[in-house]
Amino acid sequence: MSTMHQGEQAGEMDRALQELRGHLAGSVIEPQDPLYDEARAVWNGMIDVHPRAVIRAGAVGDIDPVLHTARRTGLPLAVRGGGHNIAGHGTVEGGLVLDLGQLRGVEVDVKNRLVTVEPGVTLADVDRATTTHGLAVPLGVISATGVAGLTLGGGVGWLTRSNGLSLDNLASADVITATGEHLHASETENPELFWGLRGGGGNFGVVSSFTFRARPLPAAVLGGNFFYRPTRWKSALGAFARWTQDLPEEMNPIVSFLVLPPDFEMGEEPWMIIGFVWASENHQPGLKLIEQLRDAAPPDEEEVAPTAWPEWQSAMDGLFPKGSRGYWKNLSFSRMDDDAVGVLAGFASEVTWFGTGIDIHHMEGAFGRVPEEATAFPNRSAKYWLNIYGFWNDPAEDERLSAFARKAYTLMQPFGEYGQYVNFLGAETGQDITEAAREAYGAETYDRLVALKNRFDPHNLFRLNHNIVPTSA
Repeated sequence: MSTMHQGEQAGEMDRALQELRGHLAGSVIEPQDPLYDEARAVWNGMIDVHPRAVIRAGAVGDIDPVLHTARRTGLPLAVRGGGHNIAGHGTVEGGLVLDLGQLRGVEVDVKNRLVTVEPGVTLADVDRATTTHGLAVPLGVISATGVAGLTLGGGVGWLTRSNGLSLDNLASADVITATGEHLHASETENPELFWGLRGGGGNFGVVSSFTFRARPLPAAVLGGNFFYRPTRWKSALGAFARWTQDLPEEMNPIVSFLVLPPDFEMGEEPWMIIGFVWASENHQPGLKLIEQLRDAAPPDEEEVAPTAWPEWQSAMDGLFPKGSRGYWKNLSFSRMDDDAVGVLAGFASEVTWFGTGIDIHHMEGAFGRVPEEATAFPNRSAKYWLNIYGFWNDPAEDERLSAFARKAYTLMQPFGEYGQYVNFLGAETGQDITEAAREAYGAETYDRLVALKNRFDPHNLFRLNHNIVPTSA
């Protein structure tokens, strides 16, 4: 490209951004602005890129002119909600970032148990608005997470067994497509788009509003953690597997392997933690189930008590501060026999430093009752989802701790089932993102998503995600 042509192109970019400013309630932040480094940062500190501009939306009406500017300039476009995506899809080198993080309105329709949120809302925003009415929306496990990306990819959390994924509780969504169409998507309006939004990520447009069905939740849920030292891990995992065989869906357990932060005052050794939430106002059946697990696998330490929902949802926030360096791997599996327990306990024993962890989410229940074809989320039959993750701060540890996640993932492959959870997929050097998406969804679901992409984003404007590539691209 000639120097003259480069100069003309740069001038066109400058003019486009200047014109954009005149159509925004929000702001355009460029590299020379004092706020630029703050504005370009996402949660994963390993993602260090420099956008041409970050556009902080001040209103939903800012979405249209930003999409117009992206089409006009040809610059790659990243759409950011909470900015927690592990692969860093909320930013882009040399392109435009549509940052929706300031759009955090929440409306609660108490009578109809519906909660409508703007695209920058976090879990904490929703919890603050709903718990005063004795309601909750099933979301994730870290309160700073953005609701938009969480929901479009899945939404595994503390209410998954009792109420399903976040996307299972989505009643409708308002979407602005790549060509500027404003569509309402639900089971009855644009139902195929609604299917794709629930699991297909940000491939089909910018969701400007989400409406969720909320569930009643008592002011204090029965929650707790059983803590086990390494010598007890195999027996405790075996007991957990037996305990979950006929577990009522009101019980929502997650097994974790962690070195806990210093403020927990639990020393520097790794712990296996069985965390659980009983999602019912009547605590007595939950206490009986907890007693059964206690008898089968007596913990070395424990904490069990009624806890306010926002407090429970934010209890582990300190593990994942913005700027943490993250690399995650995941797979689904259903076997928790002696062979699987041996492999799990084996690589979990290598979690001897603060900064890496392993979670096993027990699924089934309401999650498993949703028909496979009802949403784009892959694999409803798996009993467990394994997540291997990092949250360290020292760049010198990147290779070592990323290698641990890859090793653990490889060791569990013989037990793995098809499909992966796209929200837990990290960035892989040299990876073909299309093949990664096809592998994550499975061929049949992926092809159905391609048909949707052909309809709503044939030129692949929304490609900074686990991309579904249209046939025309």
